[in-house]
Amino acid sequence: MSTQEAAPEGEIVSIQTHATDVAGRFVVSAGQNHFVSDSRPAAGGPGEAVQAGHLLLASLASCGLGLIQSRAVELGVTLKSSDVDAAFQRHTEDKTRYQWIRLVFTLGGVDTATAATLLAHFTGTCPIFNTLKRGGDITAEVQTA
Repeated sequence: MSTQEAAPEGEIVSIQTHATDVAGRFVVSAGQNHFVSDSRPAAGGPGEAVQAGHLLLASLASCGLGLIQSRAVELGVTLKSSDVDAAFQRHTEDKTRYQWIRLVFTLGGVDTATAATLLAHFTGTCPIFNTLKRGGDITAEVQTA
């Protein structure tokens, strides 16, 4: 699929993750791409590789920049730069959720109105952002091997 093509309606995307012999270390496989992810030291992992929360922020940031850049091309807008700082704070009382997630986009070479239009395209179309913002159906199952 080229970078300009939209994902097919109802496309199913999946990854596989396997635990290694190191407690709290996992190999994530996404198609032909493979990388290591660790649990946080507070959760018993080594904390040396990218961690789950980082991957969530990276998903939001890459979805955002990809959608912003493609929309800029559609509008004939030249972005001189596009960056995002993404952060979260763990909830102080409910450790099962984040208090907040913040994305700060810095778009160079465009005026404030154009930047707002580009950001609105991201917030209006990114399924990761919108699932987190509005909630969505999520399930977890267990199987035995």
